[in-house]
Amino acid sequence: MNILLWILAFMLAAVFVASGAAKLLAPREQQIERTPYVEDFPQQIIWGIGALEILGALGLLLPPLLGIAPPLASVAAAGLAITMVFAALIHLRRGDGVKAALPSMILAILSVFVAWSRFGPYPF
Repeated sequence: MNILLWILAFMLAAVFVASGAAKLLAPREQQIERTPYVEDFPQQIIWGIGALEILGALGLLLPPLLGIAPPLASVAAAGLAITMVFAALIHLRRGDGVKAALPSMILAILSVFVAWSRFGPYPF
């Protein structure tokens, strides 16, 4: 189970780093083209979300890999799950449909699984 949790943590970290980097680096017009919800928020909010995603991804991996406060990985996973719940709610509120909210829902479920497993039965 520990190997599965590490694989999930690395996969989640990769997704969140890629997503966060896109929010921080891509021009606003390109972001709106790819993800129309960006139009509803000021650019500073989008940059903040991108920074949170990257910090959460780092929090999933660095504490346990460095052996410095490994339980922080569980906190990072929980924070990413909360972020993804709100992302799914934004898509649903906008009327984008379940299809647009599904990736956020899946990421939230996987993040909750990692957080729960590391807080509970499979700590570092």
